[in-house]
Amino acid sequence: MKNVLKIALKAIWTNKSRSFLTMLGVIIGVGSVVMLTSIGTGLQAYIEDQFDQLGANTVLVFPGDPFGEGGGFNRESQVSAIANSKLEMEDVGDIRRIREYVKIAVPFVTNNEKISYRSEEKSITLIGSTHEYPDVQTNTTTEKGRFFSKTENESKEKVIVLGYDVAEELFGNIDPIGKTVRLGSQNFKVIGVQKKVGGSFGGPSFDTYIFIPIETYFKQYDTRTIVEIIVKTKSTENIPESIKAIETQMLKKYKEDEFSVFDQSQILDTINQILGVLTLGLGGIASISLVVGGIGIMNIMLVSVTERTREIGLRKALGATPNTILLQFLVEAAILSVLGGSIGLVIAYLGTLAMQAFFPAKVTMDAVILAFGVSTAVGLIFGAAPARRASKLSPIEALRYE
Repeated sequence: MKNVLKIALKAIWTNKSRSFLTMLGVIIGVGSVVMLTSIGTGLQAYIEDQFDQLGANTVLVFPGDPFGEGGGFNRESQVSAIANSKLEMEDVGDIRRIREYVKIAVPFVTNNEKISYRSEEKSITLIGSTHEYPDVQTNTTTEKGRFFSKTENESKEKVIVLGYDVAEELFGNIDPIGKTVRLGSQNFKVIGVQKKVGGSFGGPSFDTYIFIPIETYFKQYDTRTIVEIIVKTKSTENIPESIKAIETQMLKKYKEDEFSVFDQSQILDTINQILGVLTLGLGGIASISLVVGGIGIMNIMLVSVTERTREIGLRKALGATPNTILLQFLVEAAILSVLGGSIGLVIAYLGTLAMQAFFPAKVTMDAVILAFGVSTAVGLIFGAAPARRASKLSPIEALRYE
């Protein structure tokens, strides 16, 4: 086997340019498969992390049916449900009274708005809630100042907590605490700045969020409806009972199709199913280039058999068996594909590291094993026909070959 490897490496090194071009298809194929699966895996991990911010014992009360008729998370159904929301602050109080299961119930409203300080202006995502919002959303932690209080909410105070990026872009090195900013048509006093959290794919960064008391929000936008109610249950074990109790309470006031109660695992399962299919599809498309790379290996190995016909005849005349010749060419094909797969894996890893600055991506051990397994299989499968052809050559005919 040592001699087989030595001869194979020498044959590959002798034709360096041709060997590299042969491996190119495998390099591109493995690199593409690993990078695309890394993006899919990274997205899934990122989404799971974001849901973990809410905690395992979180239940959401949402207007209408965000899942739509098909059971999947439906964007049109979600937008329609929010626009026609009938949820009110009274519902939050009703849910809080389910003391057997409910620990905290927090209202949530949101809007797109512009905020300015002197000549600086920025588009932001405005969130209105109560003083208990940081208790249900763990990534809402103040770095400077504080979050607004229960009294400030009840008295409709014009106080505001800025996201990290908002504070940085509007104030730079100036301490924003105590300063006055303009939100829409009203002036607000800055009382806090959030810690840097980071962004989400396909949407605004959490650091561009700003927070005001929900009663102040109602007054400024002349509304009393809310987008959703975030409920923290007393334990993860009683989630099903909590959902049933909340549904029973809500049915006293609303029809069954006017609200939905679900825990985050339902949304997470739906999103993971979508991402799983997407990742599989992208990986399948990228794997086409592996087939092309395998065909390239087969073609070059056939050329190699033709070029080395006299060598094959001489080795057979000196006692080499057909199996030895078969093994020789299979090893050469496998080395080409494994080297190509290794280079493709390194490129994919470096590309993934570069993408992480802009997009969630994560190379997993499964992707590495898949890369080596597939690249080796490509070499063996597509190298089998040329290797078999070489092993079947007649030594007499091979020695006479010009």
